[in-house]
Amino acid sequence: MAEILDGKKIANEVRSEIKEEVAQFVAETSVRPQLAAVLVGEDPASQVYVRNKEKACEKVGIKSQLHRLPAETSESELLELVNQLNADAAVHGILVQLPLPHQINEQKILDAIVPTKDVDAFHPTNVGLLSQGRPQFVPCTPHGCLQLLVRYGIKISGKHVVVLGRSEIVGKPVAAMLVQKEFLYGSDFANSTVTICHSRTENLSEITRQADVLIAAIGKANFVTAEMVKDGVVAIDVGINRTDDGLVGDIDFDEVNKKASYITPVPGGVGPMTITMLLKNTLIAARLSCGC
Repeated sequence: MAEILDGKKIANEVRSEIKEEVAQFVAETSVRPQLAAVLVGEDPASQVYVRNKEKACEKVGIKSQLHRLPAETSESELLELVNQLNADAAVHGILVQLPLPHQINEQKILDAIVPTKDVDAFHPTNVGLLSQGRPQFVPCTPHGCLQLLVRYGIKISGKHVVVLGRSEIVGKPVAAMLVQKEFLYGSDFANSTVTICHSRTENLSEITRQADVLIAAIGKANFVTAEMVKDGVVAIDVGINRTDDGLVGDIDFDEVNKKASYITPVPGGVGPMTITMLLKNTLIAARLSCGC
């Protein structure tokens, strides 16, 4: 049976560290980091996620504000709010909760956030810096995955990492991170050989069975079966899928758990780490605003 990569435990450890860093920052600058979240519409999952972010901010000493807009909000109205938040010196990080209603171009909105307040790291400037291995911000979910590897001492240098999914939120950025020569935590937690698989990949199982580390982020419940992985794989499950039996990941936990060396649960794995790294990015944004 695999060792569980306990995201709740690690998230609590990292949040304690962030709380101390925030307190020190406030003492040195008299500036309290502040995150502004924007929620358009009434999507239940988004509402829960934003509420959890607010609670997490409060616990580490970060101020937060939430802007709730109706589902019929126009693109121009949302852009106006984003520009107001860009100009507000008291706001250090801006987060626009996705998905947005159909009448709004998501990319246009994300591009409108100034790069120094883009705590989700979706702006082209931040994507480019990440790809060069010199990030201003690291996307929250990929960073959460990397933090789990670091905190459990799972070195990936020279290992084959297979990423299932090519999204801008997880698949592409996590691949860009892990392939670097050096990245944040030293060469032991970079320098991997990365393969990205997606819906057009042929002979998928042949590729996934080569993985020393498998990161699943495709949004299909229990998609990865035991037959698709080799013994000793490190299985990182980013998926969150609602089923009649509750929340499940992209990996068939019960079966893959019997072959893996390490595995993340759903819930309680990558999810808590995502919000934690958002807190980290908000503190970084506040430091950027102060030039420190």
